[in-house]
Amino acid sequence: MPESRRIRPTASVPPPMPPLLMPQPPIPPLVPPVHAVDLMTAAGSAAFGARWRGKEAKIVECPALTDAMPEFKTTYDIEPHAEELGFDDSDWQMVPATELGAKRGGGMVSFFWFRATLIIPVNAMGFDTAGAMAVFRVNVDDYAEVWVNGEMPRAAGRPSAGAIQGFNMPHRLLLGSTVTPGDKFEIAVFAINGPISAAPANFLWFREAKVEFFR
Repeated sequence: MPESRRIRPTASVPPPMPPLLMPQPPIPPLVPPVHAVDLMTAAGSAAFGARWRGKEAKIVECPALTDAMPEFKTTYDIEPHAEELGFDDSDWQMVPATELGAKRGGGMVSFFWFRATLIIPVNAMGFDTAGAMAVFRVNVDDYAEVWVNGEMPRAAGRPSAGAIQGFNMPHRLLLGSTVTPGDKFEIAVFAINGPISAAPANFLWFREAKVEFFR
């Protein structure tokens, strides 16, 4: 399949529904999980069949939307758009689980994609998963947007686990309120160096990545 099926918009598009009427994305429990698996270990990622891949994202110039004010002739986009379900990342560099904490990107205004597919096992390092609630937890230095199966859970004016949470703050996205062994979750993490307006002399890396289970 092609790397990306995305067609860049040429004109502004209204949201499918008023943003303030969008439903609240599900919020994972705030109590401690009954079990957690560290995806930044070889054994932890292997338990979910996860093979991480990564690629730097670039800012590219493109034509402004046709209904932009006349003084705006160009605008900018990100390439690649690796958030899509089924995106072909097979030619990307492999990222060993133990190197998810390595510092990537060139620093300053910098972006990097991390991708993996998590498959719920029958037993996750000593925990029987059937019927449990599963949550993906990730903390990226400095910011992140997180997509699960091609969707970034978000709603205007409401807590939104897929959108930027704050400076070096964790994201916790509900994978399933009751999972079944064999369930697949395609994860795409868009790492962002920040604050963007005060671009730091720093890099991009995972501080943590886990799957949490609840009963």
